Amino acid sequence: MAYLDAKARAQLPNSAFAYIDARGRRRLPINDEGHVRNALSRFNQTTFEDEAARDRARTRLLNAAKKYGIVPVGFITGQLQNVRIRGEDEARASEVRTLPTGFVTFLLADIEDSTGLVRQLGDRYSALLADVRKLLRGAIRKSGGREVDVRADELFAVFKQAAPALDAALLIQRNVLATAWPDALLVRVRVGLHTGRPTLTDAGYVGIAVNTAARVCFAAHGGQIVLSRAAHDAVDGSQGAGISFRDLGLHQLQGLPALEALFQAVATGLPSDFPPPRTPVLAQP
Repeated sequence: MAYLDAKARAQLPNSAFAYIDARGRRRLPINDEGHVRNALSRFNQTTFEDEAARDRARTRLLNAAKKYGIVPVGFITGQLQNVRIRGEDEARASEVRTLPTGFVTFLLADIEDSTGLVRQLGDRYSALLADVRKLLRGAIRKSGGREVDVRADELFAVFKQAAPALDAALLIQRNVLATAWPDALLVRVRVGLHTGRPTLTDAGYVGIAVNTAARVCFAAHGGQIVLSRAAHDAVDGSQGAGISFRDLGLHQLQGLPALEALFQAVATGLPSDFPPPRTPVLAQP
């Protein structure tokens, strides 16, 4: 590829460039075969003003490649992958924008001792994980919640109201108890609930409410449902018959500045005796 100095570049017509931005800056020269090949290799490193500009530049570049008899198989494959990824990201962002805003209640569920289960089941753990996720998702949908994210053995959901979130948590624990797990293993799920006012972005929820929900879940034991003060206050009085709350005291949750009062949901047919929360008890109300 011959070197293109500033003078030679200035003498080229606009048609010799794949991309011209709104300020008239010309990028990705396609004036000869060497520059076309270089533009193909540099296309994904170029910042475009928007997707429409990217598409126009891609079309001009592919037309130039055709002119010089270049068959850019790798480039086309890469672009198709990029389009697919962008489409998935846009679909995800569109779905996220429909999530509830304002004061919401988060439910975070986590399989206790998942490492031990992996050790016992080996390759069969993936099937058990799929079964647990199906159980969690069914309870969340039945209670009117929305799944936000799933990572490894954790599932994160949101509810417009606190009472349905508690209903989902209770249904999760009952269904886990009622399931016959492989090798008669004891599978237990910890559930944490927190009510707060997070910020919703295209990537999902952000803010201290998200972190608090995660810390509340971490404080719970398998088979237990733990609520923050905010979640307890939001649902107290509207819970179903046979459901009460046990005050677990004040706790310092990791990374949070203030002490958090934690409560355990107690319900007929579910275990109610658990060790202290998995955080140091610093004070009692």
